[in-house]
Amino acid sequence: MTSPDLVFETALAERLLDHARAGAPAEVCGVLGGSEGTVTHAEPVSNIASTPRTRYELDPAETVEAIERVEAGAEHLGFYHSHPQGPPRPSATDEAEATWPGAVYCIVSLPESRIRAWRWTGDRFDELRVETV
Repeated sequence: MTSPDLVFETALAERLLDHARAGAPAEVCGVLGGSEGTVTHAEPVSNIASTPRTRYELDPAETVEAIERVEAGAEHLGFYHSHPQGPPRPSATDEAEATWPGAVYCIVSLPESRIRAWRWTGDRFDELRVETV
């Protein structure tokens, strides 16, 4: 059996799903932190996109603050956002607007009630194997 690339504790995964459900039908977003492939921190950030039902844009000032909070006890791993109705994979917009090479981009899929993840290479998203423990 292949080991996971990214691990979420069940309680943290449920917090992300709850955040997505509470924000639906708009997309929600935030910052993730942890170490060695284990996500231990999730900091919600306001979605300031002009069309939040179909895209997300992290509030810049809140993002800086969230990253600072994460880095007080962990490493900044990446970001998350929800797809309340869309497919559980990065959209063309997600790919066009990804800007952090090496960062993890998680999608909280409400249709599937699960979290999937990709690492942005700078050119494309490579899917990561996610496990909840």
